[in-house]
Amino acid sequence: MNIIEVSDYNEMSEQAANIVFQEIKCSKKLVLGLATGGTPLGFYKKLADQVNEENISCKHIHTINLDEYVGLSEKNPNSYHYYMQRHLFQHVPIPKEQTHLPKGNVSNLQKECERYEDLIEGLGGVDIQLLGIGGNGHIGFNEPGTSFQSKTHIVNLTPSTREANARFFPNEDAVPKQAMTMGIDTIMRSKQIVLLASGEAKAQALYNFLYGSIEEENPVSVLKRHQNVTVIADTLALRLVDKIANHG
Repeated sequence: MNIIEVSDYNEMSEQAANIVFQEIKCSKKLVLGLATGGTPLGFYKKLADQVNEENISCKHIHTINLDEYVGLSEKNPNSYHYYMQRHLFQHVPIPKEQTHLPKGNVSNLQKECERYEDLIEGLGGVDIQLLGIGGNGHIGFNEPGTSFQSKTHIVNLTPSTREANARFFPNEDAVPKQAMTMGIDTIMRSKQIVLLASGEAKAQALYNFLYGSIEEENPVSVLKRHQNVTVIADTLALRLVDKIANHG
């Protein structure tokens, strides 16, 4: 595991964008696994700026998103379809038919989970998967207790996760109670993983990941078994790790 300590959110975003941008430039075909929420916003802005400044073709890129809320249409401003369109897709020339997210408003959710899993496999798997880390250790929407063998599935969101996401909704009651998410096994089959963490609120979760045991109650801990993980975290997110390192 490669841990890159940066000074702040801006530098974290820049480092992540640099890694992905180099892959975009050097690859003939690239499947990008993308995340949502507050953490990757800076990354998307910097990546789009780099692509446009150097006028790089994106015809060889497919994108696969981690998750989507159950019950929200693609045009709902709180859906991840809408988020991705607003923060990345409208700014870079990736063919629309090559941008993929789970559909959370279909009648047969299980069939959609199976379709999404087949889609990822058909693309040859994810080349680089971007992840954030939840305060309770979730990755994607894989909450504590999720099986490490899980494929794309429906999950009941915990109160802490719904509370954390309430800032994007009118109020906490408006936050959906379920989501469709790539499973932990699906994520682990990615060839490379880049985990982003910024701010003091992520410090305990990052400490638990780096120093805790590998267990399903802490979903992010499974990444210790992956052969190619890069953690990009700022000083505040690493503050507990720094204390351990500084005091032996």
